[in-house]
Amino acid sequence: MRPLGINCLAVLLICMLLCSATVYSQIPFYTDDADTTPKRQFHLEMYNEHDVLQKSAYPVKRQNTFVFTLNYGLTDNLELGVNAPYITLINSRIVESGAVSGQGDVQFGLKYKLRAERDGSKLPAFAVVFYAEAPTGSTRKELGSGLTDYWLYGIAQKSLTKRTTARVNGGVLFSGNSSTGLIGIRTERGRVYTGNVSFVRSFSSKLNLGAEVFGAVTSNFILDRGQLTGQIGAQYLLTNKVTLTFGVLGGRFTASPRAGVHLGFSYN
Repeated sequence: MRPLGINCLAVLLICMLLCSATVYSQIPFYTDDADTTPKRQFHLEMYNEHDVLQKSAYPVKRQNTFVFTLNYGLTDNLELGVNAPYITLINSRIVESGAVSGQGDVQFGLKYKLRAERDGSKLPAFAVVFYAEAPTGSTRKELGSGLTDYWLYGIAQKSLTKRTTARVNGGVLFSGNSSTGLIGIRTERGRVYTGNVSFVRSFSSKLNLGAEVFGAVTSNFILDRGQLTGQIGAQYLLTNKVTLTFGVLGGRFTASPRAGVHLGFSYN
């Protein structure tokens, strides 16, 4: 099968032409925000990420991940979400099959906003998220983990200035593992601890720029089996209907990509 790069770009362009609502965007950042989708509204995010893998993944050299995320506001403070990746693993020329593609593991989640940020208060906004991931990806093709994952994490979000926002995530994956294809911790069963920090600054009414660091480590804290990735990203209000997102990332350790690029969009 062929890589998804061209097909995904075509999907992005078509969807950008068809969408017709005010845009809110969290991607390209993996650090989650404390905001939830308003009651009875939908929020859609689609992005394509192409990564160069660590040498330990050889003979697989690259991974292309196309992700569809749909959120729905059950109340103004409670959001239901589903996340479905389509993964392509691109092999070295020594492997007869140049690429393997298919559905990855699908996530279902609930986010509850405990507290909104308030003027005059030093306390940040808080939210808590619970995700369950079903083993829908093929383990034979290395597209899925074969495990059911349960992940709980918290979010703190604070406006440092009128233009700059800091976000911190911290959580624990109680069972399963954190992999998406060959990215993420795959070799350990049991608890995985995750953490994210991001800073995003609004430079104009249309452009946000930010940076983040995110990672994961197993309960025995063996770093060379862990994940540590940094990303620089942008959100650009292309029209009053579409936000275009772009990111460049790189990481260390087995569970991180060596380098990658993100292109996506979101709309309500």
